[in-house]
Amino acid sequence: MEFKHAPVLFEQCIEGLDIKKDGIYVDGTLGGGGHSAGICRRLSEKGTLIGIDRDRDAIDAASKRLEKYSCNKIFVQSNYSDIKQVLEDLGIDGIDGALLDLGVSSFQLDNPERGFSYMKDAPLDMRMSRDDELTAADIVNEYDKKELTNIISGYGEERWASRIAEFIVRKREDKPIESTFELVDVIKAAIPASARRTGPHPAKRTFQAIRIEVNDELAQLKNATEDFCDVLNEGGRLCIITFHSLEDRIVKDIFNRRANPCTCPKEFPVCVCGKIADIEKITGKPVIPSKEETEENPRARSAKLRIAEKIRNEK
Repeated sequence: MEFKHAPVLFEQCIEGLDIKKDGIYVDGTLGGGGHSAGICRRLSEKGTLIGIDRDRDAIDAASKRLEKYSCNKIFVQSNYSDIKQVLEDLGIDGIDGALLDLGVSSFQLDNPERGFSYMKDAPLDMRMSRDDELTAADIVNEYDKKELTNIISGYGEERWASRIAEFIVRKREDKPIESTFELVDVIKAAIPASARRTGPHPAKRTFQAIRIEVNDELAQLKNATEDFCDVLNEGGRLCIITFHSLEDRIVKDIFNRRANPCTCPKEFPVCVCGKIADIEKITGKPVIPSKEETEENPRARSAKLRIAEKIRNEK
């Protein structure tokens, strides 16, 4: 399959990065290289793009796609949450901007072998990196009812989490649940028919929850958001696209805290805690896709973009 991923909020991200032609920029979720192509177009031969992805297929495809651009290009198979180690290994002290697009790529969703989609029958996998050990099948067949309930409820915000977990445990007593369609059938059986008639696909929230657990996505996002803020040069910008409320809340809270770190009681006339903001929020409310974009790319529907800038020290 061709590795492709329609870049969500493309123009808003490229404009939001405020790219310097000789700067150093990181695409922490390289995917098919859609956003990276926009960055490369604005860089000179002295500029540098660092593309990071856990998926070797993504790196191979993106490196070919970006061959025509003259800027320096460095591709690293790693997790974006390891940004500090990646930069240390490259001998780079700071960057002028970074982008994280947390959406699952179209290639991964559409490739049956990867097991991300509830619309295609495939082995239960959902690993963003095939080098990782934990798979969706491990979770579905080995986690106990309480663990499954907590994951499906917490990460999927699924109201029928306990019932779905109960049905999973009951079903696997007969035989392991090994494919995506087997899991979809269990979920459909667990959710009352009346609840299945409206809203998204009945398996959407559960699949989302299991994918987050397989890839440890929320913990990595929390660490990565902090670390990317740390490694920005003065005036450098960080753009993060999230796709569900749990991700957006993490980014929003970290941006808010770092932009307003003072812990003094409100009644204090002046700050005495000594905590100083190191970022400025460029977006108050998140940027969302236009109606035209969501019609053209339905997967963009829940996307939210938040942008922060490293505060410039006064001379």
